[in-house]
Amino acid sequence: MAVDIYTKVTCFYCMRAKSLLEQKEVSFNEIKIDNNNELRNKMIERSGGVTVPQIFIGEQHVGGCDDLFALHAANELDELLAKS
Repeated sequence: MAVDIYTKVTCFYCMRAKSLLEQKEVSFNEIKIDNNNELRNKMIERSGGVTVPQIFIGEQHVGGCDDLFALHAANELDELLAKS
């Protein structure tokens, strides 16, 4: 399962999103963009978003923390994780 999450160290929403993934025992690739314009630009190019977190499950862009929790609340997150 390939989950990428672009984060910043001090971002509360990043912490919440990572916590949910950890609770579901999902391993993820955390890409810290703090003070790294190259990674930040890659995140923006890949997601179209400028805020963190930006979350990808497989090749699908999920969005941010609220989007991840919305998938979880709709009982769609586990299915998406299983497909990746």
